[in-house]
Amino acid sequence: MQPITKKMTETRRLSISGVLAMSVLAIGCSSNDASQQDGSTTAHEQQNISLLNVSYDVSRDFYKDYNALFSQDYQQKNPGSKVDIKQSHGGSSKQAMSVANGLQADVVTFNQESDMNLLVEKGLVATDWQQALPNNAVPYTSTMVLLVRDGNPKNIKDWTDLARSDVDVVIPNPKTSGTARYAFLGAYGYGLHHFKENPQNHTKTDDFIKKVLANVVTYDNGARAATTSFTQRSLGDVLITTENEAHLAAKQFAKGQVDIVYPSYSILINNPVAVVATTTDKDGKTAAANTYLQGLWDEPAQTLMANMYLRPSDKKILAAHKDTLPAINTFDPVTVFDSWEQIMATFFVDGGRFDQLARVE
Repeated sequence: MQPITKKMTETRRLSISGVLAMSVLAIGCSSNDASQQDGSTTAHEQQNISLLNVSYDVSRDFYKDYNALFSQDYQQKNPGSKVDIKQSHGGSSKQAMSVANGLQADVVTFNQESDMNLLVEKGLVATDWQQALPNNAVPYTSTMVLLVRDGNPKNIKDWTDLARSDVDVVIPNPKTSGTARYAFLGAYGYGLHHFKENPQNHTKTDDFIKKVLANVVTYDNGARAATTSFTQRSLGDVLITTENEAHLAAKQFAKGQVDIVYPSYSILINNPVAVVATTTDKDGKTAAANTYLQGLWDEPAQTLMANMYLRPSDKKILAAHKDTLPAINTFDPVTVFDSWEQIMATFFVDGGRFDQLARVE
Protein backbone atom coordinates (compact mmCIF):
# COMPACT_ATOMS: atom_id res chain seq x y z
CA MET A 1 0.00 0.00 0.00
CA GLN A 2 1.36 3.41 -0.95
CA PRO A 3 1.00 6.22 1.62
CA ILE A 4 -1.06 9.25 0.60
CA THR A 5 0.64 12.64 0.51
CA LYS A 6 -0.63 16.10 1.33
CA LYS A 7 -0.37 17.00 -2.33
CA MET A 8 -2.62 14.09 -3.27
CA THR A 9 -5.18 15.23 -0.74
CA GLU A 10 -5.24 18.72 -2.19
CA THR A 11 -5.50 17.72 -5.86
CA ARG A 12 -7.21 14.31 -5.65
CA ARG A 13 -5.32 13.47 -8.80
CA LEU A 14 -1.63 13.25 -8.14
CA SER A 15 0.02 9.97 -7.27
CA ILE A 16 2.88 9.82 -4.85
CA SER A 17 5.87 11.37 -6.53
CA GLY A 18 9.33 10.03 -6.10
CA VAL A 19 12.73 10.37 -7.54
CA LEU A 20 14.16 6.89 -7.81
CA ALA A 21 17.29 6.51 -5.78
CA MET A 22 19.25 4.51 -8.32
CA SER A 23 21.83 2.12 -6.95
CA VAL A 24 25.12 3.69 -7.92
CA LEU A 25 28.14 1.58 -8.75
CA ALA A 26 31.44 3.32 -8.18
CA ILE A 27 33.63 2.19 -11.03
CA GLY A 28 36.66 0.15 -10.14
CA CYS A 29 38.95 -1.96 -12.26
CA SER A 30 37.78 -5.39 -11.21
CA SER A 31 39.31 -8.71 -11.97
CA ASN A 32 37.51 -11.97 -12.63
CA ASP A 33 38.14 -13.77 -9.36
CA ALA A 34 37.91 -17.37 -10.47
CA SER A 35 38.57 -19.75 -7.61
CA GLN A 36 40.26 -23.07 -7.90
CA GLN A 37 38.25 -26.15 -7.06
CA ASP A 38 39.75 -26.32 -3.57
CA GLY A 39 38.63 -22.74 -2.84
CA SER A 40 42.10 -21.19 -3.08
CA THR A 41 43.10 -18.59 -5.64
CA THR A 42 46.07 -18.21 -7.93
CA ALA A 43 48.88 -15.81 -7.11
CA HIS A 44 47.63 -13.38 -9.75
CA GLU A 45 44.11 -13.45 -8.32
CA GLN A 46 45.40 -12.87 -4.81
CA GLN A 47 47.12 -9.72 -6.04
CA ASN A 48 44.00 -8.33 -7.72
CA ILE A 49 40.90 -8.38 -5.54
CA SER A 50 37.56 -6.74 -6.24
CA LEU A 51 35.02 -6.25 -3.45
CA LEU A 52 31.42 -5.07 -3.78
CA ASN A 53 30.04 -3.06 -0.86
CA VAL A 54 26.23 -2.96 -1.00
CA SER A 55 25.16 -0.09 1.20
CA TYR A 56 22.36 2.29 2.07
CA ASP A 57 21.59 5.49 0.24
CA VAL A 58 23.35 8.31 2.06
CA SER A 59 26.54 6.43 2.96
CA ARG A 60 28.00 6.77 -0.52
CA ASP A 61 30.06 9.87 0.25
CA PHE A 62 31.72 8.35 3.29
CA TYR A 63 32.49 5.03 1.62
CA LYS A 64 33.86 6.74 -1.47
CA ASP A 65 36.53 8.34 0.70
CA TYR A 66 37.00 5.31 2.94
CA ASN A 67 37.52 3.05 -0.06
CA ALA A 68 40.41 5.20 -1.26
CA LEU A 69 41.87 5.23 2.25
CA PHE A 70 41.55 1.46 2.60
CA SER A 71 42.93 0.67 -0.85
CA GLN A 72 46.05 2.73 -0.23
CA ASP A 73 46.63 1.14 3.17
CA TYR A 74 45.98 -2.37 1.84
CA GLN A 75 48.46 -1.98 -0.98
CA GLN A 76 51.11 -0.60 1.38
CA LYS A 77 50.69 -3.63 3.64
CA ASN A 78 50.48 -6.05 0.70
CA PRO A 79 53.10 -4.94 -1.85
CA GLY A 80 52.20 -5.93 -5.37
CA SER A 81 48.55 -6.39 -4.48
CA LYS A 82 45.63 -4.31 -5.60
CA VAL A 83 42.12 -4.10 -4.19
CA ASP A 84 39.27 -2.34 -5.97
CA ILE A 85 36.09 -1.52 -4.08
CA LYS A 86 32.84 -1.17 -5.96
CA GLN A 87 29.87 0.55 -4.34
CA SER A 88 26.14 0.00 -4.73
CA HIS A 89 23.76 2.38 -2.97
CA GLY A 90 20.00 2.68 -2.56
CA GLY A 91 17.29 2.44 0.06
CA SER A 92 18.64 0.12 2.76
CA SER A 93 15.79 -2.37 2.60
CA LYS A 94 15.79 -2.41 -1.20
CA GLN A 95 19.51 -3.12 -1.10
CA ALA A 96 19.03 -5.96 1.36
CA MET A 97 16.35 -7.44 -0.86
CA SER A 98 18.64 -7.18 -3.88
CA VAL A 99 21.32 -9.16 -2.06
CA ALA A 100 18.73 -11.69 -0.90
CA ASN A 101 17.63 -12.05 -4.53
CA GLY A 102 21.11 -12.67 -5.88
CA LEU A 103 23.20 -9.49 -5.98
CA GLN A 104 26.71 -10.78 -5.24
CA ALA A 105 27.73 -8.49 -2.40
CA ASP A 106 30.99 -9.17 -0.59
CA VAL A 107 30.12 -6.89 2.31
CA VAL A 108 26.92 -5.15 3.34
CA THR A 109 26.81 -1.87 5.24
CA PHE A 110 23.24 -1.03 6.20
CA ASN A 111 21.47 1.43 8.48
CA GLN A 112 18.99 -0.98 10.00
CA GLU A 113 19.40 -4.27 11.82
CA SER A 114 16.27 -5.78 10.26
CA ASP A 115 17.91 -5.58 6.82
CA MET A 116 20.83 -7.62 8.14
CA ASN A 117 18.42 -10.08 9.75
CA LEU A 118 16.87 -10.72 6.34
CA LEU A 119 20.24 -11.88 5.01
CA VAL A 120 20.79 -14.03 8.09
CA GLU A 121 17.44 -15.71 7.43
CA LYS A 122 18.51 -16.33 3.83
CA GLY A 123 21.74 -17.95 5.02
CA LEU A 124 23.91 -15.28 3.38
CA VAL A 125 25.27 -13.65 6.55
CA ALA A 126 26.49 -15.57 9.60
CA THR A 127 24.15 -15.73 12.58
CA ASP A 128 26.92 -14.40 14.83
CA TRP A 129 27.69 -11.38 12.63
CA GLN A 130 27.38 -9.00 15.58
CA GLN A 131 30.16 -10.83 17.42
CA ALA A 132 32.50 -10.79 14.42
CA LEU A 133 33.39 -7.11 14.81
CA PRO A 134 33.64 -4.56 17.65
CA ASN A 135 30.66 -2.72 19.12
CA ASN A 136 28.17 -5.31 17.84
CA ALA A 137 29.42 -4.63 14.30
CA VAL A 138 28.30 -0.97 14.42
CA PRO A 139 31.26 1.29 13.50
CA TYR A 140 29.26 4.51 13.74
CA THR A 141 25.83 5.87 14.61
CA SER A 142 23.70 8.79 13.52
CA THR A 143 20.40 10.48 14.33
CA MET A 144 17.53 12.26 12.60
CA VAL A 145 17.47 16.04 12.22
CA LEU A 146 15.29 18.60 10.45
CA LEU A 147 16.60 20.43 7.38
CA VAL A 148 14.76 23.71 6.77
CA ARG A 149 15.00 26.62 4.34
CA ASP A 150 17.61 29.33 4.94
CA GLY A 151 16.59 31.53 7.84
CA ASN A 152 13.97 28.99 8.91
CA PRO A 153 11.02 31.03 7.55
CA LYS A 154 8.44 28.64 9.03
CA ASN A 155 10.12 28.85 12.47
CA ILE A 156 10.40 25.07 12.76
CA LYS A 157 12.02 24.18 16.08
CA ASP A 158 10.90 20.65 16.92
CA TRP A 159 8.84 17.66 15.79
CA THR A 160 5.60 19.31 16.94
CA ASP A 161 5.95 21.99 14.26
CA LEU A 162 5.73 19.33 11.55
CA ALA A 163 2.07 18.80 12.46
CA ARG A 164 1.13 22.41 11.68
CA SER A 165 -1.15 22.85 8.68
CA ASP A 166 1.18 25.43 7.09
CA VAL A 167 4.20 23.08 6.95
CA ASP A 168 5.00 20.78 4.02
CA VAL A 169 7.18 17.77 4.86
CA VAL A 170 9.55 15.69 2.72
CA ILE A 171 10.67 12.18 3.72
CA PRO A 172 11.55 8.99 1.84
CA ASN A 173 9.12 6.07 1.72
CA PRO A 174 9.28 3.88 4.86
CA LYS A 175 8.42 0.87 2.71
CA THR A 176 11.73 1.11 0.83
CA SER A 177 14.03 3.29 2.92
CA GLY A 178 15.63 2.61 6.29
CA THR A 179 16.19 6.34 6.73
CA ALA A 180 12.45 6.90 6.28
CA ARG A 181 11.68 4.34 8.97
CA TYR A 182 13.95 6.20 11.34
CA ALA A 183 12.18 9.43 10.38
CA PHE A 184 8.79 7.91 11.18
CA LEU A 185 9.99 6.23 14.37
CA GLY A 186 11.81 9.39 15.43
CA ALA A 187 8.60 11.38 15.21
CA TYR A 188 6.61 8.58 16.83
CA GLY A 189 9.07 8.14 19.68
CA TYR A 190 9.02 11.88 20.25
CA GLY A 191 5.22 11.74 20.40
CA LEU A 192 5.27 9.03 23.05
CA HIS A 193 7.80 11.06 25.04
CA HIS A 194 6.01 14.38 24.59
CA PHE A 195 2.53 13.09 25.41
CA LYS A 196 3.81 10.77 28.14
CA GLU A 197 2.38 7.72 26.40
CA ASN A 198 3.80 4.28 25.63
CA PRO A 199 3.60 1.72 22.81
CA GLN A 200 0.47 0.24 24.40
CA ASN A 201 -1.25 3.59 25.00
CA HIS A 202 -0.63 5.91 22.05
CA THR A 203 -3.84 7.72 21.07
CA LYS A 204 -2.41 11.25 21.24
CA THR A 205 0.76 10.14 19.50
CA ASP A 206 -1.25 8.58 16.67
CA ASP A 207 -3.22 11.80 16.22
CA PHE A 208 0.04 13.77 16.11
CA ILE A 209 1.60 11.43 13.55
CA LYS A 210 -1.52 11.56 11.37
CA LYS A 211 -1.12 15.32 11.14
CA VAL A 212 2.58 15.03 10.29
CA LEU A 213 1.96 12.43 7.57
CA ALA A 214 -0.91 14.48 6.16
CA ASN A 215 1.67 17.21 5.49
CA VAL A 216 4.02 14.97 3.48
CA VAL A 217 4.24 16.18 -0.12
CA THR A 218 6.46 13.40 -1.49
CA TYR A 219 7.64 9.95 -0.45
CA ASP A 220 10.83 9.27 -2.39
CA ASN A 221 12.33 5.80 -2.72
CA GLY A 222 15.53 6.71 -0.88
CA ALA A 223 17.07 9.36 1.35
CA ARG A 224 19.27 10.92 -1.33
CA ALA A 225 16.29 11.24 -3.66
CA ALA A 226 14.41 13.00 -0.86
CA THR A 227 17.35 15.39 -0.45
CA THR A 228 17.17 16.09 -4.17
CA SER A 229 13.44 16.78 -3.95
CA PHE A 230 14.01 19.25 -1.13
CA THR A 231 17.15 21.01 -2.33
CA GLN A 232 16.83 20.91 -6.13
CA ARG A 233 13.11 20.51 -6.78
CA SER A 234 12.28 22.94 -3.95
CA LEU A 235 9.58 20.69 -2.52
CA GLY A 236 8.53 21.14 1.09
CA ASP A 237 9.44 23.36 4.01
CA VAL A 238 11.34 20.70 5.95
CA LEU A 239 13.22 17.51 5.14
CA ILE A 240 13.53 14.83 7.81
CA THR A 241 16.92 13.24 7.24
CA THR A 242 20.05 11.92 8.89
CA GLU A 243 22.52 14.23 10.57
CA ASN A 244 25.30 13.52 8.06
CA GLU A 245 23.02 14.00 5.05
CA ALA A 246 21.76 17.31 6.44
CA HIS A 247 25.30 18.62 6.89
CA LEU A 248 26.28 17.43 3.42
CA ALA A 249 23.29 19.27 1.95
CA ALA A 250 24.12 22.41 3.93
CA LYS A 251 27.73 22.41 2.77
CA GLN A 252 27.48 21.05 -0.77
CA PHE A 253 24.08 20.43 -2.35
CA ALA A 254 22.39 23.60 -1.12
CA LYS A 255 25.07 25.75 0.46
CA GLY A 256 23.60 28.94 1.89
CA GLN A 257 20.06 27.75 1.17
CA VAL A 258 19.27 25.55 4.18
CA ASP A 259 19.63 25.40 7.96
CA ILE A 260 19.80 22.42 10.30
CA VAL A 261 17.46 22.10 13.29
CA TYR A 262 18.22 19.54 16.00
CA PRO A 263 15.02 18.21 17.61
CA SER A 264 14.84 18.18 21.39
CA TYR A 265 14.50 14.39 21.36
CA SER A 266 15.45 12.15 18.45
CA ILE A 267 16.26 8.58 17.51
CA LEU A 268 19.53 6.66 17.66
CA ILE A 269 20.54 5.12 14.33
CA ASN A 270 22.86 2.12 14.40
CA ASN A 271 24.68 1.30 11.16
CA PRO A 272 25.58 -2.42 11.11
CA VAL A 273 28.11 -4.05 8.78
CA ALA A 274 28.85 -7.67 7.86
CA VAL A 275 30.66 -9.94 5.43
CA VAL A 276 28.51 -11.92 3.00
CA ALA A 277 30.45 -15.12 3.44
CA THR A 278 28.50 -17.08 0.84
CA THR A 279 30.03 -14.78 -1.78
CA THR A 280 33.50 -14.26 -0.35
CA ASP A 281 34.12 -17.90 0.55
CA LYS A 282 33.52 -19.16 -2.96
CA ASP A 283 35.65 -16.40 -4.47
CA GLY A 284 38.49 -16.62 -1.96
CA LYS A 285 37.98 -13.05 -0.75
CA THR A 286 36.87 -13.55 2.85
CA ALA A 287 40.15 -12.37 4.38
CA ALA A 288 40.13 -9.17 2.31
CA ALA A 289 36.46 -8.53 3.10
CA ASN A 290 37.09 -8.96 6.82
CA THR A 291 40.07 -6.61 6.64
CA TYR A 292 37.95 -4.04 4.80
CA LEU A 293 35.31 -4.00 7.54
CA GLN A 294 37.78 -4.20 10.42
CA GLY A 295 39.45 -1.09 9.03
CA LEU A 296 36.32 0.88 9.86
CA TRP A 297 37.42 0.84 13.51
CA ASP A 298 40.93 2.15 12.77
CA GLU A 299 41.63 5.72 13.84
CA PRO A 300 41.87 7.19 10.30
CA ALA A 301 38.48 5.75 9.37
CA GLN A 302 36.88 6.82 12.65
CA THR A 303 38.24 10.33 12.15
CA LEU A 304 36.92 10.36 8.59
CA MET A 305 33.48 9.43 9.92
CA ALA A 306 33.49 12.35 12.34
CA ASN A 307 34.67 14.72 9.62
CA MET A 308 31.71 13.59 7.53
CA TYR A 309 29.24 14.09 10.40
CA LEU A 310 28.85 10.44 11.30
CA ARG A 311 29.20 9.63 15.00
CA PRO A 312 32.19 7.27 15.38
CA SER A 313 32.12 4.50 17.97
CA ASP A 314 35.48 5.76 19.29
CA LYS A 315 34.35 8.03 22.14
CA LYS A 316 37.59 10.03 22.18
CA ILE A 317 37.28 10.91 18.50
CA LEU A 318 33.59 11.73 18.96
CA ALA A 319 34.42 14.02 21.89
CA ALA A 320 37.08 15.78 19.83
CA HIS A 321 34.36 16.73 17.33
CA LYS A 322 31.80 17.97 19.87
CA ASP A 323 31.52 21.33 18.11
CA THR A 324 30.19 19.73 14.93
CA LEU A 325 28.60 16.66 16.55
CA PRO A 326 26.86 18.14 19.60
CA ALA A 327 25.51 16.10 22.47
CA ILE A 328 21.93 15.08 21.73
CA ASN A 329 19.07 13.47 23.61
CA THR A 330 18.20 10.26 21.77
CA PHE A 331 16.28 7.04 22.32
CA ASP A 332 17.07 3.55 21.08
CA PRO A 333 14.14 2.25 19.00
CA VAL A 334 14.71 -1.29 20.27
CA THR A 335 14.36 -0.07 23.85
CA VAL A 336 11.16 1.86 23.15
CA PHE A 337 9.45 -0.37 20.58
CA ASP A 338 10.98 -3.84 21.16
CA SER A 339 13.03 -5.78 18.59
CA TRP A 340 13.33 -4.78 14.96
CA GLU A 341 11.25 -7.81 14.05
CA GLN A 342 8.47 -6.44 16.24
CA ILE A 343 8.96 -2.91 14.90
CA MET A 344 8.57 -4.12 11.33
CA ALA A 345 5.51 -6.21 12.19
CA THR A 346 3.83 -3.36 14.07
CA PHE A 347 4.58 -0.41 11.84
CA PHE A 348 5.80 -1.30 8.37
CA VAL A 349 4.08 -4.43 7.07
CA ASP A 350 1.26 -3.85 4.60
CA GLY A 351 -1.67 -2.61 6.63
CA GLY A 352 0.57 -1.82 9.61
CA ARG A 353 0.41 1.31 11.69
CA PHE A 354 2.28 3.45 9.18
CA ASP A 355 -0.26 2.57 6.48
CA GLN A 356 -3.11 3.21 8.89
CA LEU A 357 -1.82 6.63 9.95
CA ALA A 358 -0.77 7.71 6.45
CA ARG A 359 -4.22 6.99 5.04
CA VAL A 360 -6.38 10.04 4.46
CA GLU A 361 -9.98 9.39 5.43
